[in-house]
Amino acid sequence: MDNVLKNIINTITRRRVAMIGSGSWATALVKVLSDNGLPLMWYIRRDEVISSVRETSHNPDYLPDVELDTGSFTMTSDINEAVRKNDVLIFCIPSAYFIRELSRITVPLEGKMIISAIKGFVTDECYTVAEYFHQVLGIPYDRLAVISGPCHSEEVSRGKLSYITVSSKYRSVASSLASFFRNKYIMTVSGTDIYGVEYAAALKNVYALGAGIVSGTGYGDNFLAVFITNCYHELDMFIRTTHPMKDRDTSVSAYMGDLLVTCYSQFSRNRSFGMKIGQGLSVGAAMSGMKMVAEGYYAARAMHTVAMGYGVKMPIAEMVYSILYLGVNPSAAVRELTEKLL
Repeated sequence: MDNVLKNIINTITRRRVAMIGSGSWATALVKVLSDNGLPLMWYIRRDEVISSVRETSHNPDYLPDVELDTGSFTMTSDINEAVRKNDVLIFCIPSAYFIRELSRITVPLEGKMIISAIKGFVTDECYTVAEYFHQVLGIPYDRLAVISGPCHSEEVSRGKLSYITVSSKYRSVASSLASFFRNKYIMTVSGTDIYGVEYAAALKNVYALGAGIVSGTGYGDNFLAVFITNCYHELDMFIRTTHPMKDRDTSVSAYMGDLLVTCYSQFSRNRSFGMKIGQGLSVGAAMSGMKMVAEGYYAARAMHTVAMGYGVKMPIAEMVYSILYLGVNPSAAVRELTEKLL
């Protein structure tokens, strides 16, 4: 084992972990880590939420019916304290708010192991989170990891069997990080495809939004199956074309599985958002009725830009973009798409 890898493993084995974020996915992961007895510091921006969690053992804003073991973690509203005192930082913030929270950090990130649990793009340059940490902040890919998979927070927090994929540059690092999450209701998979997993996670939100539009405009399960099958092939084509990788298999849970659950699940806020659009609500009206962020709305615009940059044709993702940002009629857009699917 070379010195770089040895230092990274040493960072992980100190098991000083901070969760950055307090939404539904962050809350579910806090439940997992505290169930596993992992020492944890939880960064929650608002002091009143911290007080409520301490008093009630529940997050008042997200997954409020899930009981948390407050004796197994500490909380802080100072993001710099969370970064300074811990070695492994799990960023779990909606992509739309990522830059705002990151701007609060004034202490060095050097030497930290950074895990992204964020599915989406940040900045006008349309970086994924790992790309932003590397390209903008200079964090080496050695010290970046991504967690993904078909894991709705509602089911994870209730102990429903789920599979989490951890991807890092080194498989041994991914395996070490995966051990933080593994328990009787969380199975873990280790991999090295940071790029593919991040783009699959962002794209599946776009496609789930599209699935909602399809259902909202009156199409049934037969066509929805065709639609999602073609979404998978478009996702696979994009990843293979833009970032070839010899051993990648997009038919496994971190890619296809995440796509399927987000397109079909009752818990999918992207599908729900798309359903409202398909039923005739404006984008603004559909968004105003949602408490949580529909990441697919922002990802659709980013993927439009990214696909144009690569010269890759993505008719399904482009359909969703045209409805959300160009005002194209949903029924007309889906009808036109039906002529292009197999």
